[in-house]
Amino acid sequence: MQILSFPEAATPADLRVQVREIQEQAWPSGSGTDALVDTPTHDPALRPLSMLLVDEGTVLAALDILFKEIVHAGRRFSAGGLSTVVTSKQARGRGYGRQLVTAARERMIAQSLDLGLFTCDRPLQAFYESVGWRVLPGAVLIGGTPQAPFPSDQSGFDKVTMADFFSAGGRQAQELFHRSRIELYPGEIDKLW
Repeated sequence: MQILSFPEAATPADLRVQVREIQEQAWPSGSGTDALVDTPTHDPALRPLSMLLVDEGTVLAALDILFKEIVHAGRRFSAGGLSTVVTSKQARGRGYGRQLVTAARERMIAQSLDLGLFTCDRPLQAFYESVGWRVLPGAVLIGGTPQAPFPSDQSGFDKVTMADFFSAGGRQAQELFHRSRIELYPGEIDKLW
């Protein structure tokens, strides 16, 4: 078993097909995987990095890390976030998702990011906390664009904002992120990451 990493656009086609099949299990699109394989999942401006847990050519779990510089409380921060975290139905309950999310967090640290932040469905909070992420109290991520904001606290969403602060500057500023609206603005493709 190994963890492979590729820029999203450079992920080998056979692995990308498997990732799309697993994503379809979790989030059915209605159009199936065939139409989706050649279409990037993420905005290339976010420099998506795909991480795959693979066993003998079979993708068991996958996720993407997205990267963006953000401005918050008048300061610039290099940020990364988890997106499209998924484990195949057949492989769930074996710790593969935990292994991959742990590796992704370590990758973010190695990338010298100031912080990692993302939203997740409230029932997944304990899972992410078990691998080192923490709830960012009262924080709301504002996705979309400044012209068409997409906040994580909108009606019908039951999201929590998870974060970790990696750099010295990030750790010193973490209180600025509590109980705040964080202007992430990843664009129209990803809305929130």
